[in-house]
Amino acid sequence: MAFNVINEARRCLNCKKPMCRQGCPISTPVPDVIRTFLSGDINEAGHMLFENNPLSIVCSLICNHENQCEGHCVLNKKNMPVHFSSIENYISDNYFDKLDFGEIKKNGMRAAIIGGGPAGITIAIILARRGYDITIFESREKIGGVLRYGIPEFRLPKEIIERYKRLLLSMGIKIRPNTSIGTTITIDDMFRDGYKSIFIGTGVWKPNTLHIKGETLGNVHFAINYLTNPDVYTLGDSLNIIGAGNSAMDVARTALRHGCKSVTVFSRSDHLAASPVEVDYAKIDGVKFVVHVEPVEITDEGTIFVDLECDGHGFLSPIKGTERLYPATSTIIAISQGPRDQIVSTTSGLDVNDRGLLVTNTYGETTRDGIFASGDVVRGARTVVEAVNYSKQVADAMDEYMRGLKD
Repeated sequence: MAFNVINEARRCLNCKKPMCRQGCPISTPVPDVIRTFLSGDINEAGHMLFENNPLSIVCSLICNHENQCEGHCVLNKKNMPVHFSSIENYISDNYFDKLDFGEIKKNGMRAAIIGGGPAGITIAIILARRGYDITIFESREKIGGVLRYGIPEFRLPKEIIERYKRLLLSMGIKIRPNTSIGTTITIDDMFRDGYKSIFIGTGVWKPNTLHIKGETLGNVHFAINYLTNPDVYTLGDSLNIIGAGNSAMDVARTALRHGCKSVTVFSRSDHLAASPVEVDYAKIDGVKFVVHVEPVEITDEGTIFVDLECDGHGFLSPIKGTERLYPATSTIIAISQGPRDQIVSTTSGLDVNDRGLLVTNTYGETTRDGIFASGDVVRGARTVVEAVNYSKQVADAMDEYMRGLKD
């Protein structure tokens, strides 16, 4: 592994204008990291990656590299990009357990993080390093959010999230599991108890629905719920998946690993929403695809779809009389998800948009003083690296806000 990664790193052209960095949502200094790594200083290379992206080890595994750093590599013109994902993973994995922030001087101020997903973990690490007393309130029994409950083990090993938990605890960050804010504990309770600012990073866990007949049947499930704990589901021998994003690919590949013998993904368009790499992996695993169809009803025997035709201007419409049943023992709906509203419904002064997402300014400030937000609960279902990048800005804004209170 090390030999191959070193050889791959040596392929980097060290471009004066690194397009790979421009293609990265968090502007990872790819050539600088590679150059430092090849000079023999893997610890400094790891430091550079972590300082730029606290979730570097995670992003090295799950980012859409073919559209980001690797997709923008000049060598990609010959379909031979430098595979920085492998280099980043090797360096970050080597460095992670060496992290040592030394003695952190406390500033006597308390901040709350609601949600232990990518955004929450990022902000907790940044603010804890700046001396704040941080508590993460996690509604589930374990932190990780979408990293733990939305991405399969074969793509992101859960042990990586456990390593982050150990890091957080070593920094003095407190974690309250099985604690939903907006039920027993409210935002107002937290301000009462001395939290100077509160971050909301609860993600989007409410599945979107199709509003078609049959969605309440016992053989119908939602992707985000299934991925949370596939072991508790009995899908039978065959599965239809409605939707063709990355979540659909995760569901399809997971279902095959949990006993399904036949899995088919259905899409309105032949331009699948999932990344090409994830589609390729799904096909290799044996997933079948049907395109230019739209679901009209779900039954105990399977899903009824109607064929679609294009009007020549990019609009797809149903073709009457083409409805037919695609048999399956189970159907899973994978058409993204939105936010739950228990915090908003119990907290005055928080505005949301027509999608139920929290309204913030550029710096993550919500419409109520002292409350900040970022991640999917603000921008909808997006990538992890985008959530981390935005959360770094929000952490700076929270720091500035709290220092202003102290002055």
